[in-house]
Amino acid sequence: MRYALGGTGIWDAALRFGDPGEAADCAAEIEELGYAAVWLPDAGGDLFGSLDNLLAKTRGITVASGVLNLWMQDPTESAARYRELVAEYGRRVLVGIGVSHAPIINQLTEPGKFTRPLASMRAFLDALDAAPVPLSAEDRVLAALGPKMLELARDRAAGAHPYLVSPEHTADARAALGPGPLLAPEQGVVLEADPDRARAIARGKLSMYFGLPNYVNNWKRYGFTDADITGGGSDRLVDTLVAWGDEDAIAARVHQHRDAGADHVCVQVLTEREGTESFPREQWRRLAPALL
Repeated sequence: MRYALGGTGIWDAALRFGDPGEAADCAAEIEELGYAAVWLPDAGGDLFGSLDNLLAKTRGITVASGVLNLWMQDPTESAARYRELVAEYGRRVLVGIGVSHAPIINQLTEPGKFTRPLASMRAFLDALDAAPVPLSAEDRVLAALGPKMLELARDRAAGAHPYLVSPEHTADARAALGPGPLLAPEQGVVLEADPDRARAIARGKLSMYFGLPNYVNNWKRYGFTDADITGGGSDRLVDTLVAWGDEDAIAARVHQHRDAGADHVCVQVLTEREGTESFPREQWRRLAPALL
């Protein structure tokens, strides 16, 4: 059975790494504003405790991992923790799973650990299926960018959660997935009308991704070159990956994803805040009427 998720969600690292009490309060407000889901990342540690923290303060909103890092989480334990959450809160937990990136994994774990990402994802899914209480395909989505991972998301999961992609990629992902599976792309946004200021904020957040081959290779599939990725990123690349402007401009980009086949779009608000501890609550409030 397909995981039913529509509307617009909020993706934010502070929901995982910020103050837990404030994160829970933010999740409750996001739900009250009318957003359909909250998404939080993973870098090892107690991911399911963070999901629990948000579920406990909300009533019906979907709480999703965007995404569980398969190198840093145990599949059998993950399946068990997922079932505990479902038993307590119902089926509003969605587990996004990803292979992360070689530079990150080899640095944070052990050199050479990252290998054969597609095969490693298959093995992780096999382990979820074989767990004493499985985490089934209908309750998981994959962080899929390229054709082969999208095929795996179609065949072994409820769908895909692509990150740092354009509406053009969303259209291709929908074609690869077919009409049934869930497609929930992330969209970075800057609520700022001045082009120079908006792009400066976007570049500050994008810079960490320019050294990650998964993203770079995906952008090159869509005609970008090394010249677009150097020097902080070309305006064309920045504008493709990050929507900026007023509320209507950002809503227009979200609707482009929907027109291209997305069921759900999760918006990540980018600001000048440092680190992953503060929450862009004002921007969430301003965007809600336009996005919802």
